[in-house]
Amino acid sequence: MTNHRVLGHRELNRALLARQHLLSRVRMPALDMVRHLAGLQAQHPTSSYFTLWARLADFDPQELAGLMTDRKVLRIALMRSTIHTVTADDSLAWRPLLLPVMERMFTTSHLRATADADRDELTALGRAFIEEKPRTFAEVGAYLGERWPDAQPTALAAALRTWAPLVQVPPRGLWGRSGPVAHTTAEHWLGRPLDTAPAVDDMVLRCLAALGPMTAKDVQVWSGLTRLAPVLEGLRPRLVAFRDERGRELFDLPDAPRPDPETPAPVRFIADFDNITLSHDDRTRVISRAWQKWRLGQGSKLWGSVLVDGFVRGAWRVERTKDTATLLVASGPEPTGAIASHRDELEAEGGRLLGFAAQDRDKHDIAFA
Repeated sequence: MTNHRVLGHRELNRALLARQHLLSRVRMPALDMVRHLAGLQAQHPTSSYFTLWARLADFDPQELAGLMTDRKVLRIALMRSTIHTVTADDSLAWRPLLLPVMERMFTTSHLRATADADRDELTALGRAFIEEKPRTFAEVGAYLGERWPDAQPTALAAALRTWAPLVQVPPRGLWGRSGPVAHTTAEHWLGRPLDTAPAVDDMVLRCLAALGPMTAKDVQVWSGLTRLAPVLEGLRPRLVAFRDERGRELFDLPDAPRPDPETPAPVRFIADFDNITLSHDDRTRVISRAWQKWRLGQGSKLWGSVLVDGFVRGAWRVERTKDTATLLVASGPEPTGAIASHRDELEAEGGRLLGFAAQDRDKHDIAFA
């Protein structure tokens, strides 16, 4: 075994927080941050706004909304076949690379229900239908179902999502607005084709810059791709290597930040779907297994995460009445009082969160559970 330097648990935590700009907020255009973070997980329409708010000083949500309406960023299924907010350029480069992920998910869940639908014919019909004007999945399924009546409409819509790069168009995803989940193709929306020769090396390097140091398995979990160990091996001359405390090899960019493990980490309220809690094979560098289990047990309730000293120590959500917005802070599986010593910092940061998230309510409260 190569004698790499060992990075401890807190070193990995602080390295992740540093490149995620969660040790201190920065001033940079929202477009640059979306690119730097290699996309923002965005199943919920507002998730990306909270991801940026936690990292950017004086972030105005209308900046991201404007990027969406100007077609400089968009919402599209990419890594792990989940919806991400990404730059237009990244959508065109990464969608071809991640097609195997989409196909694997589709084959597992929907392929049998498409009956005898022909891939090429389905894709051509579906493209023409959604490029005429944006359509919902229900509309797509019903339309394609006229051609293949023995297939399930939901499976036909899923097939089109797999074989064509569908984007969710505004007003879906705009701050303070709502709209149906309507789709068209990325090429039609952007007026440009997908990249014909995208480089997986570039995508892996971007991943390391945003989320490293990482094992090969970590990069595979982030992307959903398999067999990336040879890619990292090919990149080895451009990288540095470490070991974690369990002996696993970690790859990183030579100049990426790896701060002192005792670097102070402020309280942060991060989004319900934030890639720092989802993008590693071993997520304990930021979220414990007990917290992962707790979140899975919440069903349809969406909770953001509260970072205390860099680790998930609480969960948050905002509940609204006619006049009041209340920030609920839950201790989850933590011992009673585990975050009590940070209450002042939690209330200060929570007040800023309410000021961002609930400007339309006259009264703001914080409740600890």
